[in-house]
Amino acid sequence: MAVKQTAGRTALGEFAPKFAELNDDVLFGQVWSREDKMSLRDRSLITVVSLLSQGLTDTSFVHHLEAAKANGITKTEIAEIITHAAFYAGWPKAWAAFRLAKEIWNDETNGTDEKALHEKSMIFPIGQPNDAFAQYFSGQSYLLPISKEQVGIFNVTFESGCRNNWHIHHADKGGGQILVCVAGRGFYQEWGKEPVCMTAGDTVNIPAGVKHWHGAAPDSWFSHLAVEVPGENVRTEWCEPVNSEDYKKIK
Repeated sequence: MAVKQTAGRTALGEFAPKFAELNDDVLFGQVWSREDKMSLRDRSLITVVSLLSQGLTDTSFVHHLEAAKANGITKTEIAEIITHAAFYAGWPKAWAAFRLAKEIWNDETNGTDEKALHEKSMIFPIGQPNDAFAQYFSGQSYLLPISKEQVGIFNVTFESGCRNNWHIHHADKGGGQILVCVAGRGFYQEWGKEPVCMTAGDTVNIPAGVKHWHGAAPDSWFSHLAVEVPGENVRTEWCEPVNSEDYKKIK
């Protein structure tokens, strides 16, 4: 997913057009967009620590803290990141960073607030408890139909730690599913392969016949659009739950 940035041209487009171009098109348009090399979440983590170590607490640091939160870094993680960095970057710098981070993550206090915060972070409502499929999920999920005509599209939301069982989308022809993450952080895994982390904007194409599961990270709510690929005699085979010990090892 390409990162679009216009701050350089907005602030310095006339005064320093080359700097603005490098900021918007190279730093963010190219370096930050290389998700095949490193995730946005990891880039945010590195950037926050780099700025913290320099003692920068200006608007750019606030922007990168907000981006870190949007890219899936939780309140628990940012607290641990700043605490760890304090021993190398300096205690006063950590105190300054904590004052800003506390304001940005201060609304993550309990389950009710987390649900409201998560819903606020995406354009789709969370929907209703996914009771019809509860037997195939570990934890609480929610479902909201977006489209039932032409192509079925559903917004599926997972509370922290919630995931569905291993399952297979069968079809005599065509079929399968497409997942588009719209908020939070979660995982997708195919049988025999390593889990893939998903954050807002990430897309996964699932061919028919592939055994897989998907769900939230242990410390983050997660929502994705589930797009049903048209096919002949499509059906879903639900299998065993994801092994809890294997799930806990995923980073």
